[in-house]
Amino acid sequence: MRTVLMDVLDPEIQIDVVNLGMIYGINVSEDGKYVKVTMTLTAMGCPLFEDIQRQAIDKMEALPGVEKAEIELTFDPPWDKEMMSEEAKLVFKYLF
Repeated sequence: MRTVLMDVLDPEIQIDVVNLGMIYGINVSEDGKYVKVTMTLTAMGCPLFEDIQRQAIDKMEALPGVEKAEIELTFDPPWDKEMMSEEAKLVFKYLF
C-alpha cells in the first residue's frame, strides 16, 4: 500500500507524500476491502489537500480488492522536515 502512495506527489514541491513523511499510518480491513490512511500536511490549511486526498484515494481504490479508501487528516504530531526520507531531504535542499 505504501508503495502506491509513492505516486502521490505534493503538487507544490513534487516530492511524494511517503518520502515527505506525511503518511502516519495505513490500516487495511481484514478482508482487504477498506483502507484508511492517516496522514498530515506540510502546512496546516494547505489549499491543495483535496488534490492530494483525491490522488491517494484513487491510487488505493485502484488496487485489486480495495472497494473503499479513506484519508484521515491529523496534525498530531505536526509535520517537520526531519520526517522526510534522506532522499527527500536531498531534493528539498536543492529546491529551497
